[in-house]
Amino acid sequence: MTLNQYIRDVQDFPREGVMFKDITPLLNNPKAVRECMALLLNNLRDRKIDKVVGVESRGFFFATLLAYELNAGFIPVRKPKKLPFATISASYELEYGTDTLEVHTDAIKAGDRILIHDDVLATGGTAAAVCELVEKLGGEIVQCNFLMELSFLNGREKLGNREVYAPLVY
Repeated sequence: MTLNQYIRDVQDFPREGVMFKDITPLLNNPKAVRECMALLLNNLRDRKIDKVVGVESRGFFFATLLAYELNAGFIPVRKPKKLPFATISASYELEYGTDTLEVHTDAIKAGDRILIHDDVLATGGTAAAVCELVEKLGGEIVQCNFLMELSFLNGREKLGNREVYAPLVY
């Protein structure tokens, strides 16, 4: 099975000139979801992961499944004012402005081994902000894990020497 057939291109979304990679057809197909999970878990089975961080909002889909399969906790990273307890935040640059992400201050303990998951690695700003949050709380990042990478946007550069894995690369 090739997962690319379940990724739909949507022209000019969310704004003109952007080709959006829509994963909803993949999510609608149980066989494709199982294949996706097998690929995402492939190099993690023998690694100790304490918690999986999922990035709002499409990162939540597979992050919760990864946490379940790895017998790990799940941590949501969200936009401002969406989490009900004390938070820390990190801001990052977008192509057309800035944005901010937050995580609960008690979500990660020093030394926790963390898998970060989001649906796509694009320019790397979101992922770098999440790494900053994890490391501020004392977490050790095992891997930055994505369903797909838009390699032409050079997002890996913002992640430094951190391990990056994405089964689909465009």
